[in-house]
Amino acid sequence: MAGKPLDVIAIGRSSIDLYGGQVGGRLEDMRTFDKYIGGSPTNIACGAARLGLRSGLISGVGDEHMGRFIIEQLHREGVDTRGVKVDPERLTALVLLGIRDDVRFPLIFFRENCADMGLTPADIDPAYIATSRALVVTGTHLSHPQTEAAVLKAITAARESGGRTALDIDYRPNLWGLAGHGAGESRYIASSAVTSRLQSHLHRFDLIVGTEEEFHIAGGTTDTLAALRAVRECTDAALVCKRGAAGAVAFPGAIPADIEAGERGPGFPIEVFNVLGAGDGFMAGLLKGWLSDADWSASLETANACGALAVSRHGCTPAYPSAAELDYFLHEGVRRPDLRNDEALEQVHWSTNRAGEIAVLRVLAFDHRAQFEALPGATPARIGHFKRLCLRAAEAVAGGAAGYGVLCDERLGREALHEAAETHLWTGRPVEWPGSRPLALEPELGPDFGGLSRWPDGQVVKCLCFAHPDDDAAMQAEQEATVHRLFHAARRNRLEFLLELVPSQVGPVTPTTTATLIERFYEIGVYPDWWKLEPFETDHEWQMAVNAIERNDSRTRGILVLGLDAPEQSLSRSFASAARQPLVKGFAVGRTVFMAAARAWMRNEIDDAEATAAVQANFARLCLCWDRARNAARKD
Repeated sequence: MAGKPLDVIAIGRSSIDLYGGQVGGRLEDMRTFDKYIGGSPTNIACGAARLGLRSGLISGVGDEHMGRFIIEQLHREGVDTRGVKVDPERLTALVLLGIRDDVRFPLIFFRENCADMGLTPADIDPAYIATSRALVVTGTHLSHPQTEAAVLKAITAARESGGRTALDIDYRPNLWGLAGHGAGESRYIASSAVTSRLQSHLHRFDLIVGTEEEFHIAGGTTDTLAALRAVRECTDAALVCKRGAAGAVAFPGAIPADIEAGERGPGFPIEVFNVLGAGDGFMAGLLKGWLSDADWSASLETANACGALAVSRHGCTPAYPSAAELDYFLHEGVRRPDLRNDEALEQVHWSTNRAGEIAVLRVLAFDHRAQFEALPGATPARIGHFKRLCLRAAEAVAGGAAGYGVLCDERLGREALHEAAETHLWTGRPVEWPGSRPLALEPELGPDFGGLSRWPDGQVVKCLCFAHPDDDAAMQAEQEATVHRLFHAARRNRLEFLLELVPSQVGPVTPTTTATLIERFYEIGVYPDWWKLEPFETDHEWQMAVNAIERNDSRTRGILVLGLDAPEQSLSRSFASAARQPLVKGFAVGRTVFMAAARAWMRNEIDDAEATAAVQANFARLCLCWDRARNAARKD
């Protein structure tokens, strides 16, 4: 079993969750919604992957934008999607949710003829099921004969291949046809038909998990102990009953006279912010322990911790912890009950759940504005057109491979920026007003930085700050306040943040200058995902900067080397030194690559094809220069 490629496959619902952005109001009063992936098995698969389990999903999505979003997001979370059916006839399911208070969470399911309910036995591949150590079923797909048949085929395949089986009862009365569309919040309606259907399948599972209300429907009574005993009569499975603030209790054998006599794990006294999806986070944590054969106390502690983190944040899957975050939380404990406001914990959450590692990043920077505007013959329209040529050059060099990117602005490069969204290029977008000191930002952001809410997911907020340790107190305070507000606005909008420091333009530079600035920004609570730094002349200076970053944030994405219009030969020398530092992931260089071609093109001395070819050739040489420097550093 340990040699199987996957640890767990979940089967059942997948949806787009649109979470109301305004907390405390009616769903009728929501003005904005945050988009996440959802559906209980989808959440479980993602939560398990974040904890280091190799997870897969069997579900259905539509052949449209939201279906593609779910599959793309599953890939980012590390979930195997071979079992996700793309249905050309049905739409992806949709859920609208709100957070009214700590007990009311209105939601509406849009699931009429949805894609995940289109699963049939023909969509179940026993060979795929056999690649996993365990199969997790959620209750909704037992509510319809067609999906029930698909689930039963999957269970049979799991058992025949020696896999474990688990059931999350996941009872939603209106998904069983027992309540109207407006009753999505309802968690319990008695139904002998549902009880009978569930009990006919309970013997098929090794683990059954549910809330007290869910065991009530499975057991056919609202007396929790009596319900557990009724379930026990149907199955030898280990039973885990979730009891909200009272924690969870496991019953691997006979049901005792007192529910408190079951196996227990420590709970966590935290503030409940959002219970939606918390049970799926709990299930992911429980699977982590169950599949490692940990004792029930340890398994329930892990599950309770995952549930505690989930109820403290907005959204379902986005709230779940990584393995590193879980370890950190179990070690540090609850420092404040409103976990989402524990800045150190939230930094671990953010930095350990970013999508994918980036080992190398070669960036063509054409986000310049003032430099383009100063060129003879330049107009906003011509600058915008040339930036599109730069994008094409970057795409040609990348050739669809990872590890390449662009920096492009919105004010003069809007069309290129929009086109970049259709590529696989890493994309950064500047926010600083060119040359400003003290730092000022592009008007598009607005005085409250609300403009960031209009940025597409995946764009990186890039801010250039001309700062120096010798700045007077007023200059330092104003610039730091702007960067601090910008950093938090980026986080609020789930956008990565790149901070570029250029002290050489405003004062004399010593070997400690940049390292001192880095330390200061960490002191005020700014944790950039990326740093963009001037090239240093010595390995010692590089090491000082790297040490300053790693002392404060060992999980930063890395450093990019900027160019400052340096000649290629000079950049080549700086690359040789920078590449010896593993934290330096690459470069972001612009004028060295495009400026000569831009001047000639603006004077109509070369055409589009010639300009694109020139930029492409220069960028390709610079990429090769970096790659050679990195390879040489690895050999040393």
